[in-house]
Amino acid sequence: MKQAKPVFVCQECGVQRPKWQGKCDDCGAWSSFVEERPFEGAMGGPTTHRYAMPGTQTPGAKKYAEIEASRADRITTGIGEFDRVLGGGVVPGSLVLLGGEPGIGKSTLLLQAAATMARSGARAVYISGEEATGQVRLRASRLGLADAPLQLAAATSVRDILTTLGDSAPPALLVVDSIQTMHSDLIEGAPGTVSQVRASAFELIRYAKENGVALVLVGHVTKDGTIAGPRVLEHMVDVVMSFEGERSHQYRILRALKNRFGAVDEIGVFAMEGQGLAEVPNPSMLFLSGREQPIPGSSVFPALEGTRPVLVEIQALIVRLQSGATPRRAVVGWDSGRLAMLLAVLEARCGLNLSSAEVYLNVAGGYRLADPAADLAVAAALVSAIADKPLPLRSIWFGEVSLSGEIRPVAHAGLRLREAAKLGFDLGHGPDDGTLKTGEMRYSGLSSLPKLVDRIMATA
Repeated sequence: MKQAKPVFVCQECGVQRPKWQGKCDDCGAWSSFVEERPFEGAMGGPTTHRYAMPGTQTPGAKKYAEIEASRADRITTGIGEFDRVLGGGVVPGSLVLLGGEPGIGKSTLLLQAAATMARSGARAVYISGEEATGQVRLRASRLGLADAPLQLAAATSVRDILTTLGDSAPPALLVVDSIQTMHSDLIEGAPGTVSQVRASAFELIRYAKENGVALVLVGHVTKDGTIAGPRVLEHMVDVVMSFEGERSHQYRILRALKNRFGAVDEIGVFAMEGQGLAEVPNPSMLFLSGREQPIPGSSVFPALEGTRPVLVEIQALIVRLQSGATPRRAVVGWDSGRLAMLLAVLEARCGLNLSSAEVYLNVAGGYRLADPAADLAVAAALVSAIADKPLPLRSIWFGEVSLSGEIRPVAHAGLRLREAAKLGFDLGHGPDDGTLKTGEMRYSGLSSLPKLVDRIMATA
């Protein structure tokens, strides 16, 4: 087979260059280019193409109105939180990419999902490129899944995997753990390189689409937390999910980053226990301290992840410096740039002196906030810490703060209030919106940040 000219491929982003270079001008990575020699026609067949004459139709193309929409029913995995993030279950012929740090529980989650589906009568195949079948079997026994009719295999050759699968009926679910260990003999290079990841994924995806198999690929992540390998892999799949959490903590969060069949930004919450990952039906209780007495510098914010409200506790600490040392700003679970903006607004619009104080902000439970509606809750925690006055015990705070100090409305305010009311909260603070229906909860609207400061300072 004729070889093409060698190219140099960045192992971080997948960009190709004809010559080696020290720094990738696409992603900025240093010493990431590796020489690869792909074969001509390996991925696309013949290298010559014949083009149709003007006025002719492309073979196989149909008019939009003639194409029947797919009515394939979703297949539930039996794990409610996993199905929730997927949008109600896996879709036949869909491709799911699951990423996460080593040891976070990706293999455990997928092994539980595959075994549960196998118990319900669906054929599920779990292929591991990192462990032997005996090791996977031992882990399944520890998880209480030894009796599940799950088919296991340990292989890294994509050709061997597809040949074996082609000898029998297609499975309902196919798990490949992980795509970085797969190897295609159509492409030169070691497993894990950009060309091998792209080629292996392409062959597996083609098999899944042609046979209506729900395919789940496990992907490694880089030190920045992004899925390793070419970015084109994320464009090829239908669903991209991230499994997050600290290995030293018990709780894990499954987050959808892309979903062609459901809502984006949905989350599922799990707890790592002795028998594997257990679903957490009420995640709000994980991120609240459960204290009975209010303390200064603590507020509760009703975050919204997809369609699920989650109540989290925001903690703030202000330390006044006596010397001329540069004050620190430490943030855990929130954007440090947004904290700097909020501190500037408090100083410029409310007259609070924070330039000589150290500020520490923490979102309890290892939760990460990206909702702009958290501005008011953070501001309330900061003002409470400065004044050394606790906020009302069963109160929530939400609203976006502008540079002028105005408190702006946020999306789904009624949903946030209803979730808080279910958990026993009876007072809500947020934007001054006269059209908001609060139900049984008392609601106190705020139009600007100075009014928030006055209200907290006036408390006993």
